[in-house]
Amino acid sequence: MKKSVSTFLFLIISISLLAQITSAPTRTEGQGPFDQLIIRGATLINGNGAPPIGPVDIVIEKNVITEVQVVGYPGVEINEERRPQFDGNGLEINADGMYVLPGFVDMHGHIGGTSQGTPAEYVFKLWLAHGITTIRDPSAGNGLDWVLRHKQRSARNEITAPRILAYTSFGQNLEDVKSIRNIPGERSVGSEVLKSPITNANEAISWARANYRRGADGIKFFGASPEVMDAALRENKKLGLRSACHHAQLSVARWNVLNSAESGLTSMEHWYGLPEALFTDRVVQDYPLDYNYNNEQHRFGEAGRLWKQAAPPYSDKWNEVMNRLLELDFTLDPTFNIYEASRDLMRARNADWHRAYTLPSLWKFYQPSKISHGSYWHFWGTEEEVAWKENYRLWMTFINEYKNRGGRVTTGSDSGFIFQLYGFAYIREMELLREAGFHPLEVIKSSTLNGAEALGMDKQIGSVEVGKLADLVLIDENPLQNLKVLYGTGAIKLTEDNQVTRVGGVKYTIKDGIVFDAKELLKDVREMVKEAKDGTDIEQPGYPNWDK
Repeated sequence: MKKSVSTFLFLIISISLLAQITSAPTRTEGQGPFDQLIIRGATLINGNGAPPIGPVDIVIEKNVITEVQVVGYPGVEINEERRPQFDGNGLEINADGMYVLPGFVDMHGHIGGTSQGTPAEYVFKLWLAHGITTIRDPSAGNGLDWVLRHKQRSARNEITAPRILAYTSFGQNLEDVKSIRNIPGERSVGSEVLKSPITNANEAISWARANYRRGADGIKFFGASPEVMDAALRENKKLGLRSACHHAQLSVARWNVLNSAESGLTSMEHWYGLPEALFTDRVVQDYPLDYNYNNEQHRFGEAGRLWKQAAPPYSDKWNEVMNRLLELDFTLDPTFNIYEASRDLMRARNADWHRAYTLPSLWKFYQPSKISHGSYWHFWGTEEEVAWKENYRLWMTFINEYKNRGGRVTTGSDSGFIFQLYGFAYIREMELLREAGFHPLEVIKSSTLNGAEALGMDKQIGSVEVGKLADLVLIDENPLQNLKVLYGTGAIKLTEDNQVTRVGGVKYTIKDGIVFDAKELLKDVREMVKEAKDGTDIEQPGYPNWDK
């Protein structure tokens, strides 16, 4: 059977991720869960859009929030009689002057990769250190069995890791179709589907059923023929699973985000497929005639000129597409941060955290390369950055307006590529949502409750409410005033006596009632990086011999 272009696309994007990375070790960090854990006197910034309120006491039993009690007024001594009583069998945290938020949800969290040389422990600790308590792995790049095993170990709190949801790349594990192909109501498929790409609706349906039975939480698509996409999406929805899609250029001319949403896609990643749905005077983007998709600079350079080719903001076509997506309760997961190097390469390359927290193998993966995905710095320059700045302006306008009209926007990082580091990139995504026009409270909502809703978990996580799981973030600075305080490197602040300091950084991340010292987790990561460097240091590309 002839291989389809969409299959080669899948291989191009996924092949570097399919080898399994090192499994996470048994957990040695964190205290709890406790019979009773009480957080005393914090200011609550909830994920539901409500303004801050405090001081509050939050009572947790095992891994469930059992009481959220306002216990006083700012600047007024707390009446101890109003406070929940500690039974002495657990832990109290004095959070006076601190802020408490729901645990963050990263909607686009790849768990490392062999090409990047990033072990699971490194990735998980960076996430937790930045308050991320739930991640959606979009493509299960280490293999579905590996991801499901770590999902289960995380659920049992056997490892130091966020909660994990596994979205398999469409077409993975074709061999599993064979073992269940004769289930009642399913047409038998030939053995060729085990060796070749999915090419028709029957095969797509069979694969979706097999994926469901293996225990996946959803599917991540990159694109396929309209027949295959429609069948797989509809069957996946019928099975009660959710889905994500990176509408890659090799398939998007026939199938854009509007087509996917109509067939049952629940969320789109990045922005590919959205400008194409907004075209009014063309069907394909204006590719240069020497364009080659396998040339990463061609791919990303021309992507930066795409939004200018779409319908302008607030035009009839713009409103038509937006309104239909709103009607379908569709989720946008923009991942602004992963493309930021396109508009300011020097900034991304010189971020504060690279020296102490970026593994040398990952730094090497980021460098200009013709074979590493996303390392498209063949001759990146002013023209590309100017185009991408305009691309961002239009893209952010759509995302902000979608939010303003009641649409769901979530926070995802897609770390491990293009100079974006796990955890740190997530906080940068929050800053970029702010740049797009979100109020800081809307940023927090996108990072908590919106993510929970998109995953179908809003009854369990996403806000600080009685009956929900105890996923919390504690920090001693107000992130609404300055989101930078959430970075593991903190934020620069000048004291009254003219001393330069760094403040902030998450203090505690609580996941399932287990209290993790975020700064100790960062210390562990620094030690991993130091050991991997073995006395060397990272160098900027082309140095030190470029001027000799």
